[in-house]
Amino acid sequence: MQVHKNHRLLGCQWTPSEHYDSRPKGSAIELVVVHCISLPEGQFGTGFPEQLFTGTLAIEADDSFGDLEGIEVAPHLFIDRGGNVTQLVSFDKRAWHAGVSTWRKRDNCNDYSIGVELEGSATTGYEKEQYRCLKEVLSALFLAYDRLSLDSVVGHNEISPDRKTDPGRYFDWTKVYSR
Repeated sequence: MQVHKNHRLLGCQWTPSEHYDSRPKGSAIELVVVHCISLPEGQFGTGFPEQLFTGTLAIEADDSFGDLEGIEVAPHLFIDRGGNVTQLVSFDKRAWHAGVSTWRKRDNCNDYSIGVELEGSATTGYEKEQYRCLKEVLSALFLAYDRLSLDSVVGHNEISPDRKTDPGRYFDWTKVYSR
């Protein structure tokens, strides 16, 4: 994998979201935030996360979706359980994925981060293919953006500890750091 000059990852599905805006002037990409999502919670392969990210989720499709009405959220990338990658927002744009957040005493992590959403749950494990793919994605990002490194890859729980638990205790960080 590699990042093209248009700030898109080559070799993945492009499904554009409208849930982004421009990064503030002078903002450099310095952080990668790992998230997880399943809709309904704990169910995989439903297609509902992608629909949420593109603003096409039918709220009436499941009783648990009621609090998602009007939500505008999207990561830059979504990695499903099989390790397939969908890009929703170009990396040079500010995707709306982190919400209220702070990293190294800097607020508004969306301004300077890339959001990677894994299909999963904070209460279940992840698939081998997801780890493989995430490592490939990170390698491509590190080559494309010189301020990124393993030291700048965090879980959503680390930048929003009072609100978020993802990617969860079953996410194996050693699989991200291993060669």
